[in-house]
Amino acid sequence: MNTQQQITSLVKKAIQRSQKTGELSKFEIPKIEVEKSAEKIYGDYATSVALKLTKIAKKGPHDISYLISNQILAMTRGKHLFEKIEVVHPGFINFFLDQHYLQKNVQEILKTGSKYGSSNIGRNKKIQIEFISANPTGPLTVANGRGGFFGDTLANVLEKSGFKVIREYYINDAGRQVRLLGESAMASLGLISKSEDHYQGDYVNELAKKHKKFILANKNDSLKTGKRLAGDILKTMIKPPIKKMGIKFDVWFSESSLHGKGKLIEKVFAHLKKKKLIYEKEGAEWFKSTSFGDDKDRVLKTSEGEWTYAMPDIAYHYNKFAVRKFNKVINIWGADHHGYVPRLKAALSAFDFAKKLDVVIVQLVRLMEKGQEVRMSKRKGTYVTIDDLLDEVGPDVARFFFLMSSVQSHMDFDLTLAKEKSEKNPVFYVQYAHARICSILKKANIRLKAISYKPSSRAQTEGLKADLSLLTHHSELELMKELLRFSEIVQDVAENYTVNHLPTYALELAAKFHAFYRDCRVISEDKEITASRLALVRATKIVLANTLELMGIKAPERM
Repeated sequence: MNTQQQITSLVKKAIQRSQKTGELSKFEIPKIEVEKSAEKIYGDYATSVALKLTKIAKKGPHDISYLISNQILAMTRGKHLFEKIEVVHPGFINFFLDQHYLQKNVQEILKTGSKYGSSNIGRNKKIQIEFISANPTGPLTVANGRGGFFGDTLANVLEKSGFKVIREYYINDAGRQVRLLGESAMASLGLISKSEDHYQGDYVNELAKKHKKFILANKNDSLKTGKRLAGDILKTMIKPPIKKMGIKFDVWFSESSLHGKGKLIEKVFAHLKKKKLIYEKEGAEWFKSTSFGDDKDRVLKTSEGEWTYAMPDIAYHYNKFAVRKFNKVINIWGADHHGYVPRLKAALSAFDFAKKLDVVIVQLVRLMEKGQEVRMSKRKGTYVTIDDLLDEVGPDVARFFFLMSSVQSHMDFDLTLAKEKSEKNPVFYVQYAHARICSILKKANIRLKAISYKPSSRAQTEGLKADLSLLTHHSELELMKELLRFSEIVQDVAENYTVNHLPTYALELAAKFHAFYRDCRVISEDKEITASRLALVRATKIVLANTLELMGIKAPERM
């Protein structure tokens, strides 16, 4: 249980105890929110729960705050959790953490190491994250990279939180886009007229030349040609950059596997018919989508007998829940899929699966260089691939920059800053903090031997008994408070998918460490203070490395 959870639990227990004593009336306790205080004068954490309780408790918020704070002080007496609890008008409760509690957490970090921040909130539940899933009709663009890094990092956090995670890529290799790819190659060879809908760019012409013999032999079958080219694109233009991005998918799921006589699409369609959710109109087969909150019914099979794009998606998600039995599925989709979410949710409601699906919409990216936008368009053939970006700035920088912004907001990727090889670049600033820590520990080993300290070979400070109660300097306390927040950040990301909080936290932790290093001399002739500060340095190294690892970013020992 992290600190935020502990305080939340204490507030709830304090209310319940006040109800038992009759100081508060009986009522159902609403959701209690405890947040990190924005300013130091308001403590480390604060809650405004008393303001929520005023109407239902029929008591002033100031009085309620005092009841809660007094009960918490009674429950925590002698436990060194809070230095003080303060009630502020009109009814806020501010919590100031005790330094002994912070020092004890340093011991916990050193004890648990890389497992620090782990939890079992997932209880080994099966969760699938489907991300990137770009149509195999062209190279992966920078836009695909944003969802890719987000999905991979979220998967890392969920694994650390006790979920059994499956990373999956859905290959759209059986739809209109693939047929259009085949037509694009045919047009490139002059077999058919060119259209504005066709994919353009050098890669299309190169594919057409490479597969010319096959295309000529199948010039009347654009879908067959498209599938051939899509397979090549998947192999040469999608999988290699994904590997370079540091992403490993557990499953590559082909849409084609859903099609064909007796395959899942037909079975799911039959299920819907059995539920009397399909009706015929104008020769087409319609799903009663409006029965489940959609704005209109949807065609699943055209009058020509072809499946629309909706039917394979319904079958695919039926496979996720009914066949593979995932407890939760997270789809990470591009902004152009926003309107499709209610349609899919409506279809899944027919099978009672809708509540198990979360969809995260990733907003658009603008790649900026020297204040000018670098245009991207896969269809027009003028685009920047994620492969090109990785060659320009490297995977660590690309990951950090993409993760810094919430995927729910539009993003400008500053290519000029990303190329900067200094502490102006945020990822270098964080990595430099880790490298500095490693340098300190390395120097400490040499220096301590020279002044007759005897650290063990396993770790620089193991041989010194660290008295953590000596860590009382303002910068030491501020650094320890930042270390404490790691578990809270991990849980927040796991529950709310706020992946952008990780790089923000990494920057804040690095800043607190640099301030500590500036204000507190780590290695000195004072054996006791040296040992305690080296312990804090080691704890910081663990947490910073854990944070970078979750983001899939290297923690260098020197730069």
